[in-house]
Amino acid sequence: MSGTIAEVGPGVDASRLRVGLNVVVEPLLSCRKSSCSWCRPDGARNVCPDALFFGKGGCGGGLAEYISVNEDLVHPLSDGISLEVGALMEPLAVAWHAAKQSNMQAGDKVLILGAGPIGLLASRVVRVFGASWVAVSEPASKRRQLASLHGADVVYDPTSPGLDVPAAVRQATGDRGVDVVLDCAGHQDTLDTAIHAIRPRGSVVNVAAWGKKPVLDIDAVTHKEVRFTGALAYDRVHEEMLEAVAAGKFNGLENLITGRITLEDFVERGVKALMYEKDEHVKILVRPGLWARL
Repeated sequence: MSGTIAEVGPGVDASRLRVGLNVVVEPLLSCRKSSCSWCRPDGARNVCPDALFFGKGGCGGGLAEYISVNEDLVHPLSDGISLEVGALMEPLAVAWHAAKQSNMQAGDKVLILGAGPIGLLASRVVRVFGASWVAVSEPASKRRQLASLHGADVVYDPTSPGLDVPAAVRQATGDRGVDVVLDCAGHQDTLDTAIHAIRPRGSVVNVAAWGKKPVLDIDAVTHKEVRFTGALAYDRVHEEMLEAVAAGKFNGLENLITGRITLEDFVERGVKALMYEKDEHVKILVRPGLWARL
């Protein structure tokens, strides 16, 4: 979520945050107890057992007109970055964290499964991290078009008759396979694709939330010595990511915004549109309260 500071509390660093400044919120909540090893400066707040998000875990959410946020979770937007693009910084942080979890190196070849908001932003992130070749697999035509605009060298339609995505990837990489796979879809077929498209000792990162437990071909993982890990949200990556945004490395994100609605239209033109009109939408922005009329 993004917004404009309306008020600052006592003790807030005035050199960093001031009334009228456009900012983004890092909406991850954790227990912050001194006894929690994950919430310490050298820990990982996203895996704190009590981790939740704004809205779901309290403190208001992005659909509220005003919310109160601890200053360490508020990050200034650079001049020239709109509040609309600012609203994309949260999913961009998810993609940034996933790329870091993969331990990818400059020159790596990357396959991204799923071209929703996270997958499309991941295609931009891995380019910033130095990927030499990026492929995206996505069934929705609108999202495939956007993938081509956002860093993909090759875009596959996994529903195309006769297409075997892992085989196509191996052919494109000299029968080696990709160095990194980011699964941003979370389906049995994408998991299978990931395991068969990755090179030996490559890295597969699950970024998706799953509706049911999948079946993992553990023999294939073992025989290829695949490094398989997960990436949950993010943890204190916003500052370095926003530096890259300020440096112009993520220009053109506006075309990922495929709808702008008011709170009154949240269900019909928001939730239902993303459920039933995937060929038309990627990211729909909700403008709550007075901002909706600006």
